Amino acid sequence: MSLTTLPASEIIGRLHEFDTLIDARSEGEYLEDHLPGAVNWPTLHNEERRDIGILYKQVNAFEAKKRGAAIAARNIATHIEREVIDKPKDWKPLTYCWRGGQRSGALSLILGQIGFRVTLVEGGYKAFRAAVVQDIPRLVSGLQWRVICGTTGSGKTRLLQALSAQGAQVIDLEALANHRSSVLGAIPGLAQPTQKRFDTLVWDAVRRLEPTRPVYIESESKKVGNVAVPTSLIEAMRQSPCLNLMLPDAERVSLLMEDYDFFVRDVEHFCERLQVLAEFRGKVVVEGWKASVRAGNIEPVVQELLTQHYDPTYLQSMRRNFRQFEVAKIIAPEDHSTAAMTLLAQQMIKETQ
Repeated sequence: MSLTTLPASEIIGRLHEFDTLIDARSEGEYLEDHLPGAVNWPTLHNEERRDIGILYKQVNAFEAKKRGAAIAARNIATHIEREVIDKPKDWKPLTYCWRGGQRSGALSLILGQIGFRVTLVEGGYKAFRAAVVQDIPRLVSGLQWRVICGTTGSGKTRLLQALSAQGAQVIDLEALANHRSSVLGAIPGLAQPTQKRFDTLVWDAVRRLEPTRPVYIESESKKVGNVAVPTSLIEAMRQSPCLNLMLPDAERVSLLMEDYDFFVRDVEHFCERLQVLAEFRGKVVVEGWKASVRAGNIEPVVQELLTQHYDPTYLQSMRRNFRQFEVAKIIAPEDHSTAAMTLLAQQMIKETQ
């Protein structure tokens, strides 16, 4: 049998060495967060884990362990029949569960007895989570951040996408968070990740970056929807050089009409989201916006949202929080199109070479 146990602090730098990362926890635990690229082979499924927990509390640990062992054995057999039969002898899996190692330990024992070289994460997911939280500040501090600033609708996300397509290093926090980072930024039908999952996604993205090349990132606030950006990353962004992306108001309105087309398709949803602004802009103003939207006059409402709400708030926040914003270099594409953003991205990359 070949079974090795390694601390999470060592594992996070060696994930690429393993052929398969196996999360032996339940489906619910896996969905909350998991190691990057891990597959889910539950030793106990959601309801089974709940039932064994109840038995543990209401009867005793011995009875719970007996029943749990029987269920776990059946589940592990299913995983092996489905996933392992075709694996070569040199297949190297990494396994983990929550903390104690009982669920992943049972799976690892059988895989090791078969003859595979199995590695078990000491302390399980809980230790991995602690290692990630500790590792993010170290990774962030070694990178050259370039903060893309710009008022709402100026095309910051489009520019990041264009930069990425042209081979630049980019961290798109809104894409990782499934949110467009404003009170109107929730994306219909797309749930945000948990805070733990978001942290792992950020860590996984940052660990792949090269310290010798600049990294472009948008000037986000501390939270993107319901998830918080790691403190070390926010602090690094606020101290880094800024680039101020500018577009004329008409171009910004056109861009937002394209990017938020679901509001155009679902007027009542738009009105529902506008209601959130009543505490900031007043009930009378918001009711006027809602009436205009229902009458089909959406573009004037978007224009007023920009000039009366978003622009003043954004500029005030940037001047207060981003130290180099006042000396930011102005960058301006010809228009809001993808082609214009691509051309600007190419120019920016060329200037850094």
